[in-house]
Amino acid sequence: MQRFLIRLLLWMLIVLPFNYASAQLNSQVVIPNLQKHIQTLASDKFEGRETGQKGEQLSSDYIVKQFQEIGLAPRGVQEYLQAFPFTKNTKIGSQTNLILDGIKLKVVTEFFPLAYSSNSSTKGETVNVGYGIAATKLDYDDYKLLKNLRGKIFVMEISTPDHAGPHSKFDAYADLRTRIDTAIAKGAIAVIFINSDKDFLDPKPEYKNRITPSTIPVVFVSSNHANPFSKERNHQVEITIELEKELGTGHNVIGFINNEATNTVIIGAHYDHLGFGGDESLYRGEPKIHNGADDNASGTAALIELGRYLKAVGLKNNNYLLIAFSGEEKGLLGSGYFVKNPTVDLSKINYMLNMDMVGRLKKDDPTLLVNGVGTSDAWKVTMSFIKIDSLKIKTTESGVGPSDHTSFYLKNIPVLHFFSGTHSDYHKPSDDEPLINYSGEIRILNYMVQLIAHLDDKGKINFIKTKDDTNEEAPRFKVTLGVIPDYAFDGEGMRIDGISEGRPAAKAGLKAGDIVVAIGENKVLDMTSYMRALGKFNKGDKTVVTVVREKNEMKVEVVF
Repeated sequence: MQRFLIRLLLWMLIVLPFNYASAQLNSQVVIPNLQKHIQTLASDKFEGRETGQKGEQLSSDYIVKQFQEIGLAPRGVQEYLQAFPFTKNTKIGSQTNLILDGIKLKVVTEFFPLAYSSNSSTKGETVNVGYGIAATKLDYDDYKLLKNLRGKIFVMEISTPDHAGPHSKFDAYADLRTRIDTAIAKGAIAVIFINSDKDFLDPKPEYKNRITPSTIPVVFVSSNHANPFSKERNHQVEITIELEKELGTGHNVIGFINNEATNTVIIGAHYDHLGFGGDESLYRGEPKIHNGADDNASGTAALIELGRYLKAVGLKNNNYLLIAFSGEEKGLLGSGYFVKNPTVDLSKINYMLNMDMVGRLKKDDPTLLVNGVGTSDAWKVTMSFIKIDSLKIKTTESGVGPSDHTSFYLKNIPVLHFFSGTHSDYHKPSDDEPLINYSGEIRILNYMVQLIAHLDDKGKINFIKTKDDTNEEAPRFKVTLGVIPDYAFDGEGMRIDGISEGRPAAKAGLKAGDIVVAIGENKVLDMTSYMRALGKFNKGDKTVVTVVREKNEMKVEVVF
């Protein structure tokens, strides 16, 4: 009882006098808590918090301890934890081989499996199917005159008939997965890709874990050893593919506030980051710890303090499930696993709030991006009542985005994603704790608690499926300026928030704060027109980029 009274008295200091219209936190108490959490999670000791590694375990232990101290009930599978499997790595197994007309080719140097390959064996006669493209709308079909294909091993060129690279008119039909699926439909028992196009780069033996394999062996025979396949005759081939997957285990951390209410609100933030770098890092150099103070120790710290707040105040018309996700950086693994294996009834979920990078609110332009406002009628109405200091709000409609709220939106749950914007330290070792804007993070938290308070007595809000225009209209492009856009910018053009070292923008002398208004003859009005403009260039092209810097227009030459 004495311990309970001490906790109650403490929260009388932390939470200012409460009412539904003006709920807010006492920054003098909460900011030191946020600092403690972020300094701990973003310390070198935690080694970048990579999913399945030592740093993830240290982080989950820390979050569990905080949930226990707050008084959240465990709602994982093993107390607070929900384990989920994932593929850490894929490598070529020792059984992999390809025998061409009785001659065994060397793995890696002469041939290698592509990530689309199944683990299986087959043998048979080859048939050359050109590029393996069936584009009826373009009046082109490599299969049109070919007969007796079923049961054959298809050999196809990896480039396109017009040799135009990423700007080929066949681009919509030339995706490797599309060609493999077409081959399977026509009876292929394996696919061998070759490359006779000197201007088209050979693929590499790299295996992205997010690619789902097909049902047949798929290999690439290197350009130096593909000569027999380029001749107009068939060959006898035996193929065995073994791709070994190294499995790992990640952990979501789940705490529960049970108010015996009908519905439950989920509040989430991912706590994992990039470890020592990897494919997602924008840093060019030797492996180095990526501490991820903003991404996403800031969101995890906010999650803990929201849990402390909700446990102490009188918002009793919803239950609250707080989830610290892992595996977000590897493809929303933790949140994706949770919605498929929920520890509460998903039909009783009212809405989901996600915090990802809420620690770097700009002091000169305090704009909070709130994504997903189109997923319920309740969002815009409720948000119209909330005013926090000088905090400016910029919204997007779509429920789909590169963070964990997407997993819940896809289960027809209303979502909001809170985001203080990108910066030049994103996915680099320099994303460290001293750069966190704590007063800005408090303002974001106060915005969220007022939102939660306003919705407390409104019952279950409705769900709306949004039209994800941003994702559908974004064109494909193969070049980049090497900049981080300022997604909070709502003026004309695309404002640069950061520059990636060694990339075209850096080499041309562009700087953070520059506003790109044209790329060549293509006007840039917003992010969509910026991407469309990039889509018109090839690697190696030169053009003039027009930017506005401190109200002065200037032109610089850029080489992609």
